[in-house]
Amino acid sequence: MNNPARTLIIINPASARARRAWPKIKGALADASINFDAHETTHAGDATEKTRAALRDGYNVIAVVGGDGTLSEAASGFFEFHRDGNTASSHHPSPINRDAALAILPAGTGDDFARGLAGKREALGKWLENFIAYLRHDDVSAAREIDVIHGWVEHGERDFICLNVATIGLGAEVAARVASQGGVMRRLPGEVRFVAAACGALAAWRERTVRVTVDEHEVIEGQTNLLAVANGIYAGGGMMFAPGARNDDGLIDLLWSHDLTRATILRELPRIRRGEHLANERVRLVRARHVRIETEKQEDALLVEADGNVRGHTPAEFRVMPGAIQVVGK
Repeated sequence: MNNPARTLIIINPASARARRAWPKIKGALADASINFDAHETTHAGDATEKTRAALRDGYNVIAVVGGDGTLSEAASGFFEFHRDGNTASSHHPSPINRDAALAILPAGTGDDFARGLAGKREALGKWLENFIAYLRHDDVSAAREIDVIHGWVEHGERDFICLNVATIGLGAEVAARVASQGGVMRRLPGEVRFVAAACGALAAWRERTVRVTVDEHEVIEGQTNLLAVANGIYAGGGMMFAPGARNDDGLIDLLWSHDLTRATILRELPRIRRGEHLANERVRLVRARHVRIETEKQEDALLVEADGNVRGHTPAEFRVMPGAIQVVGK
């Protein structure tokens, strides 16, 4: 970062952890004589709108105090989407400011993207130290370029940016249930909420026949329990969905599971937490730059979520954008 930082901090007040963390963050920034503006989100998509407007107005650092969903919304705001066709292949998101950076101050339920960057769940204080060092030019290496995934769904949000992991089918149903949890459930650890939601979604699930086109030539067809498109390692509050995924290799990790009974899926949950599920012969891993997913029957369209936010239904496409965004973190 060569120019003085003009910083906007976006806070998700719906997150209890974010509400508790914000006074500490604000105090540390004041002690370090850091100038910033702040905005509390008020509705879904607000972080995207505010980020996009801020970058157009000359801000060059956007920090997020919240979880994966708010962080993902802010990341989408770094890009303009150009709709010149009806697939992700014909859309070319362009950055508003290539020199701008997205700073992570994790204060969500799972904080899976931050966990993947650091290799473990780090205390907020460590992230805050790095953030302040970056803003004061003490440690410009705190920022690095990473890949993002450009996602597109025919029925729903249409275009979006996925920072971490998108799931299609059963995984998306689980994410939708986690998002709708309230009361006591919202105060439980992320992994507990994930397992509870998984049990409920699994009881109502049935396999669908899916066609997946990889890099526009390889076609995989068959029934599936779960499809995951990964840029990062963790999802679902610390579940190691894609243990070999890297967010700087220019590739998507596509996970496909099939012919797993409900009992087998429940047995696999602890193994997913340790990243051992890839040893199951009914779980397949493919690395690609572009993936298209569609169901055999339109009435079997699958739910799609990315970074914990439900995006719509298949058909869906995902295309990697190498080195598309700078993040400030670990």
